[in-house]
Amino acid sequence: MRYFDPHIHMLSRTTDDYENMAAAGIVGVVEPAFWQGQPRTQAGTFIDYFDSLVGWERFRASQFGIRHYCTIAVNPKESNNVPLAEEVMKAVPRYLEKDGVVAVGEIGYDDMSDAEERFFAEHLNLAMEHELPALIHTPHRDKKKGTERTLALVREVGIDEEMVIVDHLNEVTLPLVMETGCWRGHSIYPHTKMSEQRMVALLKQYGLEKMVVNSAADWGRSDPLKVPKTGQAMRDAGFSEADIERVLFTNPVEFFAQSGRMSIEDMAAATIDQTQLFEDNSVLRGQTPVVEA
Repeated sequence: MRYFDPHIHMLSRTTDDYENMAAAGIVGVVEPAFWQGQPRTQAGTFIDYFDSLVGWERFRASQFGIRHYCTIAVNPKESNNVPLAEEVMKAVPRYLEKDGVVAVGEIGYDDMSDAEERFFAEHLNLAMEHELPALIHTPHRDKKKGTERTLALVREVGIDEEMVIVDHLNEVTLPLVMETGCWRGHSIYPHTKMSEQRMVALLKQYGLEKMVVNSAADWGRSDPLKVPKTGQAMRDAGFSEADIERVLFTNPVEFFAQSGRMSIEDMAAATIDQTQLFEDNSVLRGQTPVVEA
């Protein structure tokens, strides 16, 4: 079984995670630009971060046979520093042209401030201009109101709902998104957001169409193996292997394939060559390099 994790922050994870993910069947990931735990204070720190997403992290994933893609944006939390967000937004368009960038995101609301709404709309317009999908996260607080406001803005801006995925959904917010053409994302966490069992119940109730599952693993308490673990929970609940592959592989790949920068065919097993270097750096520390024919 092949799995694809469409929302995971690998810059926060270790090489052990990559090895364990590959062993569990994960063949590809999307890494959204996000909040790094403390405010960035200069535009250059965003630029260095974006460079790492399209450069070093893509290389690091390849060293373990995993295809790495990313999304680029100013995250909602930092949109409230308006002068800084304005400066960083000037750089975002050039990153949206780079190989491996398959969407604009994560975008959306945090406190649902006027500044957040301004930059949310600007990002949606950039997605339309660059013909890229948009990855939207729902706020951690007052999720129902935030999701309603999110969907209203999507309609107001006029982006094709087929090009939008609304993430971090739950039992309250999923029905709202089901009434639209947007894709439906769910983050599986050890103790919060959504569990494997709750996800299985939603799949039974609402079906498989446009349903997407991710780990959203980052620098906090999280689990980069939640996608394959959801696969096992689906299997235990009687879902077929074809159903599991659809939700945990085909659906997310098809959504991000709308970027024109990835496809199902790209997910064939990647060749590993750990003798390669990235700017003279290796992921190894004295180990024997793995080289696959």
